Formats: sequence, C-alpha cells, structure tokens
Amino acid sequence: MAAESIGWWGVPLAIAAGTIRGSAPFLFVSLGECLTEKSGKINLGLEGTLLMGAMSAYAISYLSSANGIPSWLAPWLGVITAGFAGMLLGTIHAWLAQQQKVNDVAVGIAMIIFGSGIAFFLGKPFIQPVAPQLPAFELGNWSDIPSIKAALKISPLFLLGVAIAPAMQWFFKSTRWGLYIRAVGDSPEAAKAMGISVYKIRMLSIIAGSFLAGIGGAYLSLYYPGSWTERISSGQGLMAVALVIFARWNPIQCLYAALLFGGAQAIGPALQSVGVNSYYYLFNASPYILTLLIMIITCSPKRTLSGAPGALGTEN
Repeated sequence: MAAESIGWWGVPLAIAAGTIRGSAPFLFVSLGECLTEKSGKINLGLEGTLLMGAMSAYAISYLSSANGIPSWLAPWLGVITAGFAGMLLGTIHAWLAQQQKVNDVAVGIAMIIFGSGIAFFLGKPFIQPVAPQLPAFELGNWSDIPSIKAALKISPLFLLGVAIAPAMQWFFKSTRWGLYIRAVGDSPEAAKAMGISVYKIRMLSIIAGSFLAGIGGAYLSLYYPGSWTERISSGQGLMAVALVIFARWNPIQCLYAALLFGGAQAIGPALQSVGVNSYYYLFNASPYILTLLIMIITCSPKRTLSGAPGALGTEN
C-alpha cells in the first residue's frame, strides 16, 4: 500500500490522497442538493440519481470503446451521459414534487427506489466488463515515493467540482436567476407577486441539481473506485443532504464539508495500510458517524438554522 513505504509518515499522505479522491462525489451531489434546496425543495432521491449516473457512465464508456470510439474520449461521453441521466430523473422528481399535496420526502424515497432499481436492472451486463477510465493529472511524478504520487494524482472532475463551488456562490449572489432561486426558496408568495414562476424555477433547479449528482456518479464508476457495482454509492447521495445542512446552504462551505467527508472516508484505508486492522469497520464507518453527529447537532428544536431557505420543508 502507498503508506507502507514511509511507515507512519505515510498515513497523513494517504488520508490527503483519499480526501482528494473520495470527496468529489460528495462535492457534486452536495452542490446539486444545495441548488435544489435553495429553491425551497429537498431531493432525497439523489442516491438513486448517483447510482443511475454511475451505471450509465460506465455502460456508455464501455460500449463506446467497444464500438471504436477512442479510449480517451469514451469515458467523457460516459460523463455527459451520466449528467443527462441525472437530468431525466430530476425532471421526473421535479414534476412529482410540485403536484398538490405531495410530500418531498415521500417523492425522494420513491425516486431512490426507482433510480436504483433501474440502474441495477440495466447495469447487470456491465458488472464484469472493464470500461475505459477517466484520466488524471499526475502531479507527483517528480517523486519516487508512491504515497506522494498518490496524494498528487488529481482527477479533472475534482478540479471541475472545486471550480463550480465559487461559481455557484457568485451565481446566487450576483445574477438575476440566482436572485430568483433565492426568492422562490425564501418566500414563494413574494416571488409570485414579483411575477416569478415558482414552478419553472424549481423545475430548473431540481433538474440542474440532478445533473450535478449524475456527474458525481460518473466519477465513482470511471475514476474512484473505478468500477460498476450495485453498492458503489454507499449512501453518499443521502449523506449529501446532511452535508448541505452542515454547510448552511453555502456552496463554498459545501466544498469544505465534502473534503471533510472525503477525509473521514479515507481514515480506515490509511490506517489499514500501515497494519492497523483493529476497529477497521469502525474507522470505515466514519462518514456515517459524522453524518449522524451533524444531524444531532444541527437539528435542535430550540433554534433555527442560519441560511436555511424559508420555504424548505413546507408544502408550497
């Protein structure tokens, strides 16, 4: 393993490498959920979207390569397809969630079942085949130490997610459409009085958020861990909801929170690489424990959460 070559000094390097590798899915899904929740809706169905994105990206990458598409292009076609698959599920979710007397949580649970079921059914033929993977920037080739090379191996999708976070922050604060989304999320009645279509804004927000979640799924299957299995998401779509609450609906803080969750996910493998096998399952459960702690800390009935959209959780 990477950390073994320099002993215990390799543990922080392995955690850093794992943070960069493992945070991208959290980042894309949380940014997508942040966009959705800013409009006053919650999308618990992003777990199904993540799985659908992972399956469709892997399938298209494999099929494209098998039909003569260059191996460098095939995975990027998979990424684009994953985004459109996310948009398709997002469109269904957005339509259902805006019907009269329909609960967001119920729709989200239904979309998890629907999205994951479709992904498992269509993805059966692609569990064994090997699809072309996304490239990475090898920034550590100057070193002969494997752990340093691993820590400086960065996916372009991770850099894209890092760039989207401040861009989304600027979008919310400095653009007319960003103002529309915030207005709809804080007070649908006031937005209607301003002539803003609440239905249209929420529809577009949910679809765009689902597009980002689909890209997060493509990262899982085409980069890290770089395969398609039915358990590939490990609940990251659901954890992203807690992550957005922890980040106070702020895209920049979503980036920091995603890095924190990615680092928590990396602790177990990093310690195992230097022979620490005790409490292995406990360390691997770190992201889930962190999610639970965040929900306990933030969900106090005695105070309101700063930054929360006013219409979030209502039936408007």
